[in-house]
Amino acid sequence: MISITTAELNALLAAFLWPLTRVLALIASAPVLGNPSVPLRVKIGLALVITLAVAPTLGPMPQVDPGSLAGLLILAQQVIIGLAMGFAMRIVFVAVEMAGELAGLQMGLGFATFFDPQNAGHVPVVGRFLGLIAILFFLAVNGHLQMVSLLSQSFSALPIGAEASATTGLRALVSWGGEIFVAGLLLSLPLLAALLITNLALGILTRAAPQLNIFAVGFPLTLAIGLLVMGLALPYFAPVLERMMQNGLQMMLQIAELSRINPR
Repeated sequence: MISITTAELNALLAAFLWPLTRVLALIASAPVLGNPSVPLRVKIGLALVITLAVAPTLGPMPQVDPGSLAGLLILAQQVIIGLAMGFAMRIVFVAVEMAGELAGLQMGLGFATFFDPQNAGHVPVVGRFLGLIAILFFLAVNGHLQMVSLLSQSFSALPIGAEASATTGLRALVSWGGEIFVAGLLLSLPLLAALLITNLALGILTRAAPQLNIFAVGFPLTLAIGLLVMGLALPYFAPVLERMMQNGLQMMLQIAELSRINPR
């Protein structure tokens, strides 16, 4: 007859529950995997499979009862770490959508919006288009697999139960959030420059020919030039997107490394 003590049962539960919490938090906040269109059963099943593969490689767990106050604090720590890592990667996709929003406003498509289930809101059609391109590029370069690999490495960078400081890691995440504006402007810069020249030309044309109906000519012209420049600039988006995604993946691991308090 096999007998299991309460301490052994708590150790088995902790060895699986705490890693599962970090994995679930990352999947819930990460792009593509955390999309609301992905069924909840798929997310939970994927988290269970990843946890079963990662748990045997982890070191010894803290000798803490999972139901105690210390165990709940460790559980909350894993949730914060997973959410922070997922948000670090999601920022890249928000920057791409912001670039599309800036371009769409200049093209006159600010009123054309689609409902985005991932953001649970309406986004401009150009931002949605660039967001879909970013998702396809992310899957093409196996970004989702790299994200899972970095998740497993985070358990070595910040082991479960290790002393951690949320201030340093969250400060790095906030500074990384500033990249939304830099990367969004960088991606939309070709379109903004072309449309600025177009609007200047239309202004000069209006002064030279006041009888010209600028509203009848300006909107289709800016729309056509915006679509043309976007089609010409799309091949050059790939290096920028790749660099942004690599920086996002590095930031995921960096958050875990910076959050750990090295013992003296």
